[in-house]
Amino acid sequence: MQYGQLRWTDSNGWQGEVLAEANVVFVFADHPFFQTEACYAQLRDRFPSAHIVGCSSSGSVLGTEISDGDVVATAVKLERGRVELVVSDFPAGGDVRAVGATLIAQLKADDLRHAFVISDGLQVNGSELAKGLNSASVAVTGGLAGDGTRFGATWVMADAPATQGRIAALGLYGDLRVRSGCFAGWQEFGAERVVTKSVGNVVYEIDGEPALTLYKKYLGDQAAGLPGSGLRFPLSVQESKADRALIRTLLAVDEAAQSLTFAGDVPQGYLCKLMRTNLDSLIDNAGMAAEAAQADQADATGVCLVVSCVGRRLVLGQLTEDELEIVRETLGENTAITGFYSYGELAPFSDILQCQLHNQTMTLTTLYE
Repeated sequence: MQYGQLRWTDSNGWQGEVLAEANVVFVFADHPFFQTEACYAQLRDRFPSAHIVGCSSSGSVLGTEISDGDVVATAVKLERGRVELVVSDFPAGGDVRAVGATLIAQLKADDLRHAFVISDGLQVNGSELAKGLNSASVAVTGGLAGDGTRFGATWVMADAPATQGRIAALGLYGDLRVRSGCFAGWQEFGAERVVTKSVGNVVYEIDGEPALTLYKKYLGDQAAGLPGSGLRFPLSVQESKADRALIRTLLAVDEAAQSLTFAGDVPQGYLCKLMRTNLDSLIDNAGMAAEAAQADQADATGVCLVVSCVGRRLVLGQLTEDELEIVRETLGENTAITGFYSYGELAPFSDILQCQLHNQTMTLTTLYE
């Protein structure tokens, strides 16, 4: 495996190593240039035979640096493996679970090792997408595109100029070793409660009380900073005590309806608890994700795709790059690191094959030959 990394900025254009014979190029950006035909055309000119796939971000990762206002690209040449890319533009009101099932079926082959999926982060229900992707019993990771902290529109590039409403699935085949790690670092606190009224990702009542009223009661003085302060207090949800809990990040509050809107489905009847964390725990869990995803050989050359939640970035603040530093320390200098801060992470739990939509996790996918 060979790789090269480059960056585009307004002032300098593209700078870095161009690996013209690359099979696949991963590209991430928080800049309007990414949305233009020129951005794709310039990448295609540099990488004529590669699949080009990526998305808008809430922070782009190149090595151990997080950047805004630029475009980052990592080109990979596989020596024994191969890749295939399938794409679907999701229609408003469409069946996203069916779309996910169709995409994964198109990739199916005897030597399929893994699927890496990137989706529009606002128009697509990530929970339903994950259910569709699970229909073929293939390991899946990836994430939902970001738009900084604006939550306005997200974009996906997949062998064509970036557009909204797109879902791209990259199949990884052949003599490849693909591993993943997904860890959070949040702890539950307070009483266990029941979601008594919800629709999709909007929660109206918990234990029969208005959801926003109850949330404010727990947050105390910090309730004045909602919805932003809610990023520090996500919700743990599970169907029953026998099931693994998922984390849901608060996106918005509705004072009139007294409701809470989360970055993933919170089904009615599920158990829930508030969560909190500290900075050390978040960084330590990034290291645990790297340990789960690292290669068998310490000196192996590979690529690590990072999908970390925008909520983690907002909580960690100036220490955000520390979670990338611990990934670098664990994986070693021979592994190229790239990726993005997302509106949701797609990954299985470390001991369960089924892909889930997560929030507030550090999700890593590593590729080695």
